[in-house]
Amino acid sequence: MNDVATGSAAHDALVVSNVLLWLVVAALSAVVVALARQVGILYERVAPAGALSIGRGPAVGDRAPVVSVPLLDGGSMEIGGPSADGRGTLLFFLSPTCPVCKTLLPVVRRVAREERSRLRLVLASDGPADEHRRFVEANDLRDVPYALSTELGVAWKVPRLPWAALLDAGGSVRSKGLVNSREHLESLVEADALGVASIQDWLRGRGFGDDPDETAGPAHAHDHGSPR
Repeated sequence: MNDVATGSAAHDALVVSNVLLWLVVAALSAVVVALARQVGILYERVAPAGALSIGRGPAVGDRAPVVSVPLLDGGSMEIGGPSADGRGTLLFFLSPTCPVCKTLLPVVRRVAREERSRLRLVLASDGPADEHRRFVEANDLRDVPYALSTELGVAWKVPRLPWAALLDAGGSVRSKGLVNSREHLESLVEADALGVASIQDWLRGRGFGDDPDETAGPAHAHDHGSPR
């Protein structure tokens, strides 16, 4: 009799534990579904990060300033104006003392490599040539045109580093801005592909609201009045 009672109690406990387990599984499933819906909503609402297009220097759509610049390897080149090979120009202003610039170099090289059929990459800075030669050697940049020109930074009114501009083959400014992340840099190419001045303009057209304050810039940007 005791064995029967014990067996019945054990069976009842097993049934209760199974019921509780299934209730827990059902509750967790409901939580997962709710979280998945929230992730989907956030994905739709969160805007992509675009380069901060500070309103100074040549405007998007304007002709880029034509500047003849000396190159680190001893040559020279003209930046701006129609391109002889029919390609546009990705102009990237940097400094050897800017840690964000160095971090972005692999991304810059990758974008230039992927878009090499229509874009050429030009690095730009100013200052002592020896410092830049060491920088070029340390980062394997010998195959990239490296302009040393204060005049170029002044012509573009570069406010902070790293900073980049995209020119089309005719010498017009397609996009520009402060770039301190991979998303910022890639947004210049995306803005050109979308036919807009900046990702911010594209976002406004999709109802994402006004731009954030672009004049302040990120706190960790390399702040200089020229490319150095």
